[in-house]
Amino acid sequence: MATDGSLATGQRSLGDPSLDYPLWPPLTAGCPGTGTADVAYPVEVDYAYGKADPAALFAPSEVAGLERWAPLLPPLLAPGLGEGGTPLVELEPGVYVKDESRNPTWSHKDRLNRCTTSAAVGVGAAGIAVASSGNHGASAAAYAARAGLRCVVLTGPDLPPNVDAFLNAYGAVVLPVPWEARWPLLRQVVDRLGLHPVSNLTTTHTGHAYGPEGYKTVAYEIFRDLGVPGAVFVPTGYGELLFGVWKGFAELHRLGLAERVPRIYSCESASGAPLASALRQGLPAARTAVAPGRAYSIAAPVGGYRGVLAVRGSGGRALVLDDAQLTAAQGELARAGLWTELSAAAGLAGLRSLGGAAGGSRGIEGAEGAEGIEGPVVCVSTSSGFKDLGVGSRRTEPVAPEWEAVHRRLQAAGIRG
Repeated sequence: MATDGSLATGQRSLGDPSLDYPLWPPLTAGCPGTGTADVAYPVEVDYAYGKADPAALFAPSEVAGLERWAPLLPPLLAPGLGEGGTPLVELEPGVYVKDESRNPTWSHKDRLNRCTTSAAVGVGAAGIAVASSGNHGASAAAYAARAGLRCVVLTGPDLPPNVDAFLNAYGAVVLPVPWEARWPLLRQVVDRLGLHPVSNLTTTHTGHAYGPEGYKTVAYEIFRDLGVPGAVFVPTGYGELLFGVWKGFAELHRLGLAERVPRIYSCESASGAPLASALRQGLPAARTAVAPGRAYSIAAPVGGYRGVLAVRGSGGRALVLDDAQLTAAQGELARAGLWTELSAAAGLAGLRSLGGAAGGSRGIEGAEGAEGIEGPVVCVSTSSGFKDLGVGSRRTEPVAPEWEAVHRRLQAAGIRG
């Protein structure tokens, strides 16, 4: 099988690192040797790190997309869409926003789905299946279309109309069902029809073995543009992005390129926050009831072990944010010219919850005392405001085409000559 320059060698259990498995087929239901009825442990992709050329990884290159990082990714067998290479926008001195809305389907999920769709191509699947509230499904549908594969998306009954249109534009089969039915039905689609699953199949979240590898490239790009920041604040649902960012920096440290790994802060919605619950209780993963809230993309009922590893391994912390904090951060980003989904603003909301003073040696001060973060911080913004609930429902009131009416509207908005 073609490797496309990949140094991937196999899959390793995160529950018991002594357990190794072949690279193919991808383990889509977690580690078979460590799972219990209550907890499923993910696997990660392992590499021949000794064969990697650290200097070549960051040498000037005209290669675009994830191909730029092919040696430290699973084989990229599906065609790409130019994912990655998103800008690092300086919001204020010492505070940067990694704007993932610039990806092909306007979210970070494109990095994951380039890798998971490649896995589907590698095993010869006729299509992929995904359970998603929005971003993941839209991205999976796009990459499936690009690879000539069918795509089935099991989503919730309150799917935003804009996302529904997005999914159908790519030719996906969209199945809105009650939230609690998505994963059980996904398992049946996979088992009965042979489609390749690109989202979770297990009782606690393991997801796809190859997916979080695509998220490592967020860390590689931050390092290329900024070096090692003091901390990275990551919107968190199931914790796959969180894990990928941490693993990416850990690999750079292992290869001798980075002197340390930054603190990684998970930024969850108070509607669920299973990772914060797991860390508080000392568990590998936890389940929580999901309360009503507007940050639907990160309102997760169940967590996974990847997030626990990322927060503990980096010396970070789990932050829990309410809708008011998320809305304030979303507004701040909009005033800076960045239109984000409410869930995508969680990274900045997490920083602001600690007091938000950053840069140089000042550190970050918050209600719980000094965080002691040295240097700049990065807030990941995961997706476009196009994906938000209620987008398209607001209509601006027409104005009469006369100066007096226009002038009144301008004055009401605070614009005066």
